[in-house]
Amino acid sequence: MLRISAYQIEKSYSTVKAVNRVSFEVQSGQIFALLGPNGAGKSSLIRMLVGLTRPDAGKINIEFKGEQLSTLPKRCYGYLPEDRGLYQDRTVRQNLTYIGKLRGMTASELDSALRLWCDRLDLSEKMEDNLNKLSKGNQQKVQLISCVLHQPDLLILDEPFSGLDPVNQEHVLSILTELKQSGTTVILSAHQMALIERLADQMLLLNKGELVAQGSLAEVSVQLDPKQWYEVSFTQQISTEALQGLTAVAECNRLEATKVQLTLNPGYSVSQLLQQLSGLADLADFSRIQPSLHQLYLTAVQNHNQQQSLSKQARQQQNAEGDAA
Repeated sequence: MLRISAYQIEKSYSTVKAVNRVSFEVQSGQIFALLGPNGAGKSSLIRMLVGLTRPDAGKINIEFKGEQLSTLPKRCYGYLPEDRGLYQDRTVRQNLTYIGKLRGMTASELDSALRLWCDRLDLSEKMEDNLNKLSKGNQQKVQLISCVLHQPDLLILDEPFSGLDPVNQEHVLSILTELKQSGTTVILSAHQMALIERLADQMLLLNKGELVAQGSLAEVSVQLDPKQWYEVSFTQQISTEALQGLTAVAECNRLEATKVQLTLNPGYSVSQLLQQLSGLADLADFSRIQPSLHQLYLTAVQNHNQQQSLSKQARQQQNAEGDAA
């Protein structure tokens, strides 16, 4: 069993606060996604998790097989860094053999793992090619194999879908899903929101080093889209005025003659809304409108940027008033 807990961790580089008081927990067997624009603090967070850097403040606790650890044992994790580090003038086989030996694998374990993973990722015919002769996508696949060769309990992947075409992105998504089902814990950062939406059990959204939202997709959706829009179809046309007159309805937009979108007033339940709607006419359909992770992500980052801008303006105004006094 593996559990990673981070409490109020901070990391600064010169005058830049890369990570600002971020807390989260990763449970064994989860796929945990770190989301955010470039410069949000994702890679800084990952480097602290693998022990390449230490938090300036806060604490990271690791529980592995009943032991409390300060750092992850190298054999227990596979790490795909932001800056790829394999040897371009060496063959695929040489690179992967070297990585496997560093992870303590025997010759027979290495041989079996190389055949398995190079076959799965269509690299069997590229084994004797130098890395610099491969396409960007194939180089990325070699990097991914270097992380899973030794069957780690934890995978930490910084942009694992980078350089892959849609077919290979789906292939890697399938592999990560299988690894999760076998008990592997996965922490990853990625910009491909549609893939993360399908893949992640839990996610943490960062912007400018600060926590914006975290939880499952459903939990993040509620945090970032509290209005909770619903789509309703009636068996007959209902006037907008009648709908807006319902105490459970906050906002209402007409889509078609018999179809509307509406939001729930605070303090009212969905069952109360349904009861009031049914009092107007028979319902043909009723469903929650689930915004995509991409939509939630854009809204969250924009709102957070606006809040930071307003806070900065307020501080500047206070300083100006203080100087004037």
